[in-house]
Formats: sequence, C-alpha cells, structure tokens
Amino acid sequence: MHRSVSLAASGLVLSLFAAPAFAQERFDAGGLPTTHSTPVEKAETATLNNQSQETHAAIDALAVQQQAQQQAANDAQAAANQAQYDQQKQQYQQQLQDNQAAQQNYQDRNRAYLDLRSRYAAERAAYHRGVWPERFRAWRLETDAGLIGSRVEIVNGARVGTVDSVARSPSGRIEALFVTLDGGKQVWIDEADIRFDRGGRVVMTNLDRGDLRAMSDERL
Repeated sequence: MHRSVSLAASGLVLSLFAAPAFAQERFDAGGLPTTHSTPVEKAETATLNNQSQETHAAIDALAVQQQAQQQAANDAQAAANQAQYDQQKQQYQQQLQDNQAAQQNYQDRNRAYLDLRSRYAAERAAYHRGVWPERFRAWRLETDAGLIGSRVEIVNGARVGTVDSVARSPSGRIEALFVTLDGGKQVWIDEADIRFDRGGRVVMTNLDRGDLRAMSDERL
C-alpha cells in the first residue's frame, strides 16, 4: 500500500515537471509536432516587422530632413559670406578710387604751387610780416611733421584757418601749406611764413588776417 502511494506520487511529480514541455510543443493539422509558427505568431511577427520598417523609415526621413536643413543653413551662410565679401570688395575699390583721386588732387596742387611759387613770392614780397615771438622764432617745419588738419593761428594767437594739404619739393621738403581760412577761402602760405608748435599741434604764421584774405583773392 505504501509503495503504491509512493509510485503515484512520483508519477504526479513527473507529470508536473513534464507539463510545460508538452505545453510548448506545436502540432500541425495532422497532430504531429512542428516548428512552424502559428498564424497568430506570424501575424505578430509581421506587425513587429512593419513597426521596425516604419521606425527605420522615420529615422531615414528625419536624417534627410536634417541634412536638407543643414544644407540650407550652409547655403545661407555661404550667401551671407559672399555678400559680405562683395560689399567689402566694393568698399575697398571705392576707397582705392578715393585714395587715387585724393593722390591725384594732391599732385595737381603740389605741381601748381611749385610752378607758381616764384610768382607767389614776387606778389607777396610787400605783405606785412609780424615779429615772431621768441619761442616760435627757431621752430621750422620738419619733413615728417603731420600737419593736415592742424589749426592755423597768427602771432597774436587768433585762429584763422586749418591746414588742408602740403606742397613738397621733389626731395620731400615742405615748401608751403594749403590753408582753408575760417571764412571758407583758401590760400597757399610759404614755409618761410610758418612755424609749427609740434606739442600743441598748432601752425603759426606771421602774416596778418587781412593779408591772408588778400592772398586768397590772388589769381596767378
């Protein structure tokens, strides 16, 4: 009796352990074991495959979109760089033309003064010239002096104009200053009638205001 119960119990245990294995087996229509997927499994696999394809398609589409956006940004930056370059090139060319025009104007003025300086000297010999204050007497124009834009004063300290340009000899020596008077007229002042206060950046002349106006009216 005891042996029968034990055998029965053992069979029950074996059946419990064996049940999952039998449960996982698949059978075909004839009742034979098979490894083929069931229709449900096939449907699930197809769904997973479709989802994977959709995910890959979405990733590819996003990559294409990002690439297009990056290309558009690159094109926009290239266009901006080109526009900036064109503008800078145009500004440079304009500055070059302005500099060439200014240089030509300077050369024309310089040549005109050098051609007429003897006639200027003859015409201006009778103008009154004041006595230089002691501290200005020894100061003369130097070749490297930056004079353009310096204010011009007469010996009593009154301002009369501003230096517009400089006439130089072929060796570079300053021959005269072209001065725009405060009233708008312009006149050449010979270097002999000029002193330069380098510290104060002031050009001094011993000609008086009336003579400067008369000189500006000269037509040689």
